[in-house]
Amino acid sequence: MSTILIVGATGATGRHLVRELLDRGHRVKAIVRSRARVPRDLQVRQGLTLIEGTALDFEDRELAGHVDGCDGIASCLGHTLSFKGIFGPPHRLVTNSVRRLCEAIRVTKPAQPIRFVLMNTTGNRNRDLAERVSLPERAALSLLRRLVPPHADNEDAAQYLRTQVGPDDPVIQWVAVRPDTLIDEDAVSAYELHPSPIRSPLFNAGKTSRINVGHFMATLLDDDAVWSHWKGRMPVMYNQST
Repeated sequence: MSTILIVGATGATGRHLVRELLDRGHRVKAIVRSRARVPRDLQVRQGLTLIEGTALDFEDRELAGHVDGCDGIASCLGHTLSFKGIFGPPHRLVTNSVRRLCEAIRVTKPAQPIRFVLMNTTGNRNRDLAERVSLPERAALSLLRRLVPPHADNEDAAQYLRTQVGPDDPVIQWVAVRPDTLIDEDAVSAYELHPSPIRSPLFNAGKTSRINVGHFMATLLDDDAVWSHWKGRMPVMYNQST
């Protein structure tokens, strides 16, 4: 049994991750803006501790206290799909939350490396690999980066893990999960994992169900073999074609 800290736990994907981890017998500490946003069926689950606030609001010592004793951290943070959510502050919600959580891990000086799983996007290229991007797609992504703050935030969050934490950090190991177009489904279904996109995220996007993302993130956190395979990498997820 592990203890996992989740930020973005009340989001459409974060809820699935919380349920999946609890179903697997893990303890979950969820940082939420408001308890009222947590589904009622989750509020009564044993093993779940709700912490009101955000990773950006806590004092350093307080955040370190929440991180202390955790075996893994997962971020399902994202910007609300509204005008205010996309263009309003905080523009670097995901990046700054990832940075503060990593700094908090270092403060706690864990005896074993902490697993950090970041929900990211196929629209973000893994610069450690020679991922092919067409000229039209490159131009469109450049515009997104300049005009849509959440896209740059997602890129920067993964960039922080790649360059500031890196592949050989003694206390933090990470995986950035890149789902394609997110959809809602009621049950976990078959899905595919690839080191890089196998289709254009802008002009030929695939689909990935949020419940599948939650399932894979939970598997990364509790399956040593899966973690060993993907750590330091940015796997791409698609629902398996039928």
